[in-house]
Amino acid sequence: MNVELILVIIVSLNLQKGFQTKTESPRWNTILSFIIYAAAILLVAGLIWTKGAPVFLWIGHALTLYLIYILFTEKIFRKARSLLLAITPFVLALLFDDIFEATGIIPFKGWTNFINTALVFATIWMFVMWVIINKQNKTLEKERLRTKEEEERKKLAETMNDKLEATVSERTAALTRQKEELEHALSELKSAQAQLIQSEKMASLGQLTAGIAHEIQNPLNFVNNFSELNKEMLTELREELQKPAALRDDALGNELIGDLINNSEKITYHGKRADNIVKSMLQHSRASSGTKEPTDINALCDEYLRLAFHGARAKDKSFNSGMESIFDPSLNAAADGTGKIKVVPQDIGRVLLNLLTNAFYEVNEKRKKDIPGFQPMVSIKTLREGDKIKITVADNGRGIPEDVQKKIFQPFFTTKPTGEGTGLGLSLSYDIIKAHDGAITVTSVPGESTTFEITLPIN
Repeated sequence: MNVELILVIIVSLNLQKGFQTKTESPRWNTILSFIIYAAAILLVAGLIWTKGAPVFLWIGHALTLYLIYILFTEKIFRKARSLLLAITPFVLALLFDDIFEATGIIPFKGWTNFINTALVFATIWMFVMWVIINKQNKTLEKERLRTKEEEERKKLAETMNDKLEATVSERTAALTRQKEELEHALSELKSAQAQLIQSEKMASLGQLTAGIAHEIQNPLNFVNNFSELNKEMLTELREELQKPAALRDDALGNELIGDLINNSEKITYHGKRADNIVKSMLQHSRASSGTKEPTDINALCDEYLRLAFHGARAKDKSFNSGMESIFDPSLNAAADGTGKIKVVPQDIGRVLLNLLTNAFYEVNEKRKKDIPGFQPMVSIKTLREGDKIKITVADNGRGIPEDVQKKIFQPFFTTKPTGEGTGLGLSLSYDIIKAHDGAITVTSVPGESTTFEITLPIN
């Protein structure tokens, strides 16, 4: 059996697999495949046609030497040159043995024993080197796979970066358009609207618009309905007055006049109610002068509790929540006996609106989990302690994890999903309270409750 041909097949297959010539180098894949098929054909032919064995032997030598040549000269197989160290001693020993045997020349006495011993050591050397090379190849393969994975991850990261940049560009363009539209719509407002506090105030106003619009719709519906009724009654009264005196029903006329008066009173009542709601909106949207004014804290808390609730209801019609307000009556004697404390009402209102809106959001999110026996509840309390007052906003919502509590007042930090929070509300609230020489703190039991406490000096 021609051992060299078997060696040629094994080495060629190893090169194809190790260097992935099928995908990386189709040309060399074809050459190596030709060598493998040629060696296999010669091997089988040598077994079948024994007379031609010498010819096949020398062809095998030629294939082996060609394989050694390409390993030595081709750059693509540079990493496989360690195979030369493994197979060259064995190949040379066989070659010299076959040359001297074919020529009949015996170089020295004991040549046969020498060459047999050399072949044994060359075979052992080849197998030892083959084991070492295989280990190296496995290491190299792992390194190649790792490099390939890194390249793929790099390409993926580049692709994701491209997509992210495209998304950022699109969103930046959209935000730019929105900014231009807002700037155009708000061109008549004062320059203070460009400040962060004013921006957050407008954002909170936007949150309430739908809810307040709903509140306005109720009295407007009454006004429209009673106006229609008055029109019908006046038409009926006119028809009655146009009748001859003998046919007139004075009792009906008096009844219609009484109903008209009652309806007009109801129109006036509901018109004033709508007027009060609009005034509340204007008060909230009015740019803050930064000047502290005597303010009824209890009334301010009560007003923004209702506004925040209506805003939450406007976003989710299925939402409902219990509300609790506990106001300290001793505050009526504070601040020079006027019952009012000097603060910037628009700014404190924004803080309260932000805290209460967040509280209703949290209890609503917890409600969606369908926890048995859970009843949403938001409360606001005021309490006078010496020369300070405390305003407490509490809810029984999802709570805040301890690690999040440390970052909750940081600018642009939000726990809400993208598009539902700006990350400015609590940061600006913190700044507003600090500007009033006060403090704001948060305590929470994750999964159970959250409490914000505002402390403000009375004087």
